[in-house]
Amino acid sequence: MMASFMLYSGKTDLFATIRRPWRNLIFLLLVMLLSPATLAAEKGHIEIESFHVRKSGESFQIDVEANIDLSRTMKQALKKGVDLYFVTRLLIMKPRWYWLDEEVARSKERIELSYQALTRQYRLTQHGQPRNFPTLKAALQALGHQPDMLIRENQPLLPDTTYTAILQIWLDISRLSKPFQLEWLDTEDWNLSSKRKIWQIKFPPASDAGNESGLH
Repeated sequence: MMASFMLYSGKTDLFATIRRPWRNLIFLLLVMLLSPATLAAEKGHIEIESFHVRKSGESFQIDVEANIDLSRTMKQALKKGVDLYFVTRLLIMKPRWYWLDEEVARSKERIELSYQALTRQYRLTQHGQPRNFPTLKAALQALGHQPDMLIRENQPLLPDTTYTAILQIWLDISRLSKPFQLEWLDTEDWNLSSKRKIWQIKFPPASDAGNESGLH
C-alpha cells in the first residue's frame, strides 16, 4: 500500500514538473499580449511627432504632425453616431517674475471626426468644411496633419524676447454628444491627450525653430 502511495505521489510530482513549464509559457504569452504597446493601442494615444513655427507674411504660423489612434470604446462610439472633437492648441506665454505668466498669443483648432453610416465613410470637419475618407486610418492620418495654423497675437510678439511655447492635442470630452450608452463614459477609455510640448522661443523664429530646442 505504501509503495502504491509512493508511486502515485511520484507520478503526481512528475506531472507537476511537466505542467510547470507550460504554465510559465502561458504566463509569458499573457504578459506579451498585455504589453504596454498593446494596452496603449487599446486605450488610444496621441503623440506629437514634430512641429515648426515660421513667419508667413506679417503673421506667424505653426505646422504640426501627430500620430493619433482611438481606443476601442471610441471606435465603437464613432460607428454608433457619436461625433468626436479634437483640439490642437499652441500658447505663447511671456514670463513675469511678479505674477503668473501672461498669454500673449495663441493658435487653436477644433476638428470634428464623424462616421457617415449611409456612405460608410469617415468625415473631418474644420471651419465648416468637410472632408471624407474611406477608412478610419486615413481620417486619423489627416487629423494628425495640421499645417498652416495661424498664431493670433493678443499683443505684438517682440523681437529678441524669450517666450514659453506650450503645444498640446486632446479629445474634447465636453463636446461629446449625449445619445449613447452611459457605460461608455469610462474615464480611462475617454482620457485621450498628448503630452504637452514646452519650449523656449524667440520671434521672429529662426529657420529651424519649433523645433525642439529647449523642449521639456
